Amino acid sequence: MIPIAMGWRHLLFANWPVEPAIVDDRLPDGLTADLYDGRAWLSVVPYLNVDVRPRGLPAVTGFELPELNLRTYVRCDGEPGIYFFSLDAEGVLGVVGARLSHRLPYYNASVEMDVADGQVAFSSERRHPTAPAARFAGTYEPVGESFTPDPDSLAAFLTERYRYYTTGRRGELRYADISHERWSLQPATVALETNTLFEANGFEPPETSPVCYYGRGVDIVSSRNRRW
Repeated sequence: MIPIAMGWRHLLFANWPVEPAIVDDRLPDGLTADLYDGRAWLSVVPYLNVDVRPRGLPAVTGFELPELNLRTYVRCDGEPGIYFFSLDAEGVLGVVGARLSHRLPYYNASVEMDVADGQVAFSSERRHPTAPAARFAGTYEPVGESFTPDPDSLAAFLTERYRYYTTGRRGELRYADISHERWSLQPATVALETNTLFEANGFEPPETSPVCYYGRGVDIVSSRNRRW
């Protein structure tokens, strides 16, 4: 379970508020939904991982891994973090490596990502054997000025997270810490053609429009995955 370094680029944070019980019912023991203004949140996040490599190696040794995930926001003994319901990525070796080294629910997918004139076109179709089908297709782009989220803002609640939680083979709770600079964000617009991530993970599809932010990117380092 080696620590990892990488860069995150061209991220969309598409965020929907939901009733807390909807999230709590799907979390492992030890985790509770983290709330903002009394609501839990589910977020779809497409982006590109770049220079993915074991920590300590030069960036030139890394590889790219386009990714799409569905996540929520949680607390464990008061410590805030992220919980991933699914992560779809292209590349069997990267998916297998992430499953084994960080116990994350990665699924192999066919992913296409094109960035042109400030707009990102992103599509993903899951190809993982025995896994529920999941498809996503849409375009997104930043609008407006860049900003650093105020600590108590919704934008900070949804993006400034420095730990993720997952479960091990025997159902035990695990975690890893993540370090990176604070996010510089922009408001974003998104045109969704297809999004079945909610249904693939047992949630009702949202009926409202998401709150969206765009992040050009940060470089990150992840710790070893540890037992809680």
